[in-house]
Amino acid sequence: QVQLVESGGGSAESGGSLTLSCAASGHTNSGYMMGWFRQAPGQEREGVAAIDTDGSTSYIDAVKARFTISQDNVKNTIYLQMNDLKPEDTGMYYCAAGTPGLGELLLTVLVSSPNLGFWGQGTQVTVSS
Repeated sequence: QVQLVESGGGSAESGGSLTLSCAASGHTNSGYMMGWFRQAPGQEREGVAAIDTDGSTSYIDAVKARFTISQDNVKNTIYLQMNDLKPEDTGMYYCAAGTPGLGELLLTVLVSSPNLGFWGQGTQVTVSS
């Protein structure tokens, strides 16, 4: 079992920046890969970025060159640095832990089968134009 707690959400203006954090506890030494997901009101949840146990990263096209996912293995924490924010980035952001080695597939597997991963409670990001 893995417990995940997100923080760092808030409000920003278009073009601004926010950094989200996700602290993991529990059986983290099992080597899960991690991902960030978001869900806008009335829309389906979508994968945003993932980082595997070897440090390799994946992003959806909408956030490439703007968002950066990283991890601090000592603190058992992952981050999502979000730059050049746009109103369409607004939504609830969740971090999740899933099977290592999936790479970018994590972003779709956990959306279609959320029970395959561990999820945090989410943190709200609101971007105004």
